[in-house]
Amino acid sequence: MSAGCWPPARRRRSAATGRSSVPISAGEAAGESVGAPLLRVRGLEASYGKIRVLHGVDLTVHAGEVVTLLGPNGAGKSTLLRALSGLLPVQAGSVWLGDVQLSGMGPRAAVQAGLSHVIEGHRVFTAQTVRENLLLAAYDLPRAEREARVEEALSHFPEIAEKSHDKGASLSGGQQQMLAVAQGLVQRPRLLMLDEPSAGLSPVLVDRVLEVVSRLRRQGTAVLLVEQLVEKARAVSDRVYALAQGQIVLEAEAGAPDLAERLERAYFGTAAGPLHA
Repeated sequence: MSAGCWPPARRRRSAATGRSSVPISAGEAAGESVGAPLLRVRGLEASYGKIRVLHGVDLTVHAGEVVTLLGPNGAGKSTLLRALSGLLPVQAGSVWLGDVQLSGMGPRAAVQAGLSHVIEGHRVFTAQTVRENLLLAAYDLPRAEREARVEEALSHFPEIAEKSHDKGASLSGGQQQMLAVAQGLVQRPRLLMLDEPSAGLSPVLVDRVLEVVSRLRRQGTAVLLVEQLVEKARAVSDRVYALAQGQIVLEAEAGAPDLAERLERAYFGTAAGPLHA
């Protein structure tokens, strides 16, 4: 995370956020308990080879909630998302999405359970058209549903909808990022995980991507967001977690007026455990 973005500047006023403003999600409509988190992570540990990166991470995300994961470079944020989606094996702990245990399962099981993970960077098939990229993301859906899902995903991004027959290589970096997010939406996930979607984008395109995050929240989709633009991320989030050296050091409401000071204490103070709102 760049020095200009971390730690975040002190806020004068906070946007009003709260669980009461979150609409009923698709998961809740299907019978999930309103009070129970959609994503439940307990004691998660993960490694790259012999190097332990995550140390007993606890985290929750409710249906229809946007949660931002903050932290400096090397804190383990991308590693955490990879562990949740099955791209990285879990050494210890548990991951539940609704009533499905994901720990020990692979990426396919995570997608089938309703989790979509948009990896950092513009990960699209550059030799394929925009539409073909989205159809590939819908490969395991019934044929009759694929076109409808593609059109639904494109409706969030008019900028790439009008280029649906253009090759991915012809898109700008910002348009490729929009396409990557649209790929994640094709499956109509219960939980969408976005890993630094603003990386390399202009301020205007950053706002466009975060507008989609806000829209998804209103529609009941949960979002777990890793973002380096702290203030922009806070504006669309309900809660934040801060990660340092593979451990959660802070959990707070995104609109907390003293968040900047509490982040400073969490990172540079002497707190023995996670700080809570």
